[in-house]
Amino acid sequence: MSAPDAADLDLGRALALGAVQGPTELLPISSSAHIALVPWLFAWGWSGADPEARKSFEVALHAGTAAALLVGQRDVLASELAAFDSRRAGVVALSFLPPAVVGYGLERQIERRLGGPRSIAAGLALGAVAMLLADRRPQDRGRGDAMPADGLALGLAQAAALVPGVSRNGATLTAARIRRFTREHSNLLSRTVALPVIVGASLLKGVRLRRRGVAPGLRRAMVAGVGASFASTLASQRLIRMVERDRALWPYAAYRVGLAALVAVRLNRGQTNGARER
Repeated sequence: MSAPDAADLDLGRALALGAVQGPTELLPISSSAHIALVPWLFAWGWSGADPEARKSFEVALHAGTAAALLVGQRDVLASELAAFDSRRAGVVALSFLPPAVVGYGLERQIERRLGGPRSIAAGLALGAVAMLLADRRPQDRGRGDAMPADGLALGLAQAAALVPGVSRNGATLTAARIRRFTREHSNLLSRTVALPVIVGASLLKGVRLRRRGVAPGLRRAMVAGVGASFASTLASQRLIRMVERDRALWPYAAYRVGLAALVAVRLNRGQTNGARER
């Protein structure tokens, strides 16, 4: 039986995934995991569709998020740009290089081998453990303390976050807190280094889509998803302040572990039912 095509993601489901994208991108709980797991948990045909189509739709949702952040966080971004210098340029460049190299060369292999529910659950759980360990580190570095070595650490974290379930936000927050940045400045660093990667990935995927063309069904789903992602991200702006406040990461880690456990239960139930049918 052939894989479902783009038509299996109707406009209602595309809007639902766009609505999920905003808050899950702003919290360290992995938006990519949720975009993959929601169709799987609810048995949508889309979960078994062409991997390239699913990845294109996911990148489109990230583009909607990036656009919303550029609008909603414009004052913060303007403040950062006003203080931009060669040191900060080095931090941003080194944070961009690892995910750009890994994403360009290994994106398809990662998606093919690690994009299933079992791998996503593992990424959620391992990321949760890393977050808990990082949160125990002293946090005494603040604005203006970031150096190129910190940028490289954040870049490696973003490269690791290409594995579904790890979470770009969660990985960069973890890296920043390991590097002893305060919770507020860890979140600021996380968002600052994420935007260039999201924009770059969106542009690259846009060029690839233009070359090979987009099925009408996928095009409609992408437009709906981008609009919903943009709106849900703007509506979720307060979540940024919630993470920035002096709070531990354990609630997000607990949620990640709970979601991973739900996936494990569903997988085990499916294996049990399959064995009984045989």
